[in-house]
Amino acid sequence: MQEQSPPFRAEHVGSLLRPDVLKDARAKAALGQMDAEGLRAVEDDAIAHVIAKQESLGLRGITDGEFRRAYWSRDFFRYIDGVETFTPPPVVRFKGPQPKTLAHRPKAKLGRFAGHPMLDHFRFLKAHTGATPKMTIPAPSAFQAYRGRTVIGEDIYPSIDDFYHDLGETYRKAVHAFAEAGCRYLQFDEVYLTLLADPAQRQLFEQHGTDTKRLPDIHTQIINAALSDAPRDMVFAMHLCRGNFRSTYMGTGGYEAIADILFNRMNINVYFMEYDSARAGGFEPLRLVPKHKKVVLGLITSKSGALEDKEVLKRRIEEAGKFIDLDRVSISPQCGFASTEEGNLLTEEEQWAKLSLTVEVAEEVWGTS
Repeated sequence: MQEQSPPFRAEHVGSLLRPDVLKDARAKAALGQMDAEGLRAVEDDAIAHVIAKQESLGLRGITDGEFRRAYWSRDFFRYIDGVETFTPPPVVRFKGPQPKTLAHRPKAKLGRFAGHPMLDHFRFLKAHTGATPKMTIPAPSAFQAYRGRTVIGEDIYPSIDDFYHDLGETYRKAVHAFAEAGCRYLQFDEVYLTLLADPAQRQLFEQHGTDTKRLPDIHTQIINAALSDAPRDMVFAMHLCRGNFRSTYMGTGGYEAIADILFNRMNINVYFMEYDSARAGGFEPLRLVPKHKKVVLGLITSKSGALEDKEVLKRRIEEAGKFIDLDRVSISPQCGFASTEEGNLLTEEEQWAKLSLTVEVAEEVWGTS
């Protein structure tokens, strides 16, 4: 019997490789050779095709591939009232190629979420799928990233706690707006709390004026404030990531250090957890997941095109079952395939093969996708 609400047994994080026709259109738009209406028409067509492809594979939680975004977080924050994007001093973060350095800061008090373009992006997705549309947005921690107080001007926020309060209020209004648009499956992409497990990354936070001991509590309070008056039938997921750019990553370390606060103090329903490599540690933290919550095991890497062995994946699911009831478990790739428009180092064919494998394993383990 198929699950009627998310998470489904076969899932994926959200972003998908941009097709060449979309990349070409974006390049033309950047050069002034295509207007906004022309670019939107190309995006609409590409998204309609990628929705149909997901459905044809048997996936039941459908995204727009984040095709209208250049970067997983920046495009969300830059359209929030009172926020500006700027270029900070570069910092080496990834274990390989580095993305273009951009950051966000308040230019006025936060607290509003009106007319955000991603509301229309969701409406288009919902109108073009008969399955369950999933919207992905950055978790609140991504606003500051590792930069802490350095991006929050004291002229606007003399008290950093006032900033955190207003960020939570902005997210509460965002949740409400997506709910009003018909969204019932919303995912927060969380990187920066996960990185606290890595001593080198934690040091980077502290160098920028962040109290890393307070950070988990602060962002738990923000998330819970964001969900405080959400519809009861709305499912909230959190993807726990260690960085994803051109098949590279930022940090390493298991979930143990932050598991209790993530699982037991955040009002999240579903956790998408990277488990494609030793970077993420073992399954032991899953013992802390409350019985009313669920986990999606990211066992299939999105960072390379090599296809995983189906029997190995099944054995890993069995291993996870030592720590959590498999009735509360699903499977997915460990991260998106294109957190930025450049995409990871694999082909579209390899991407679809991995998503097809996700569905096949789910059907063989649980009898449904």
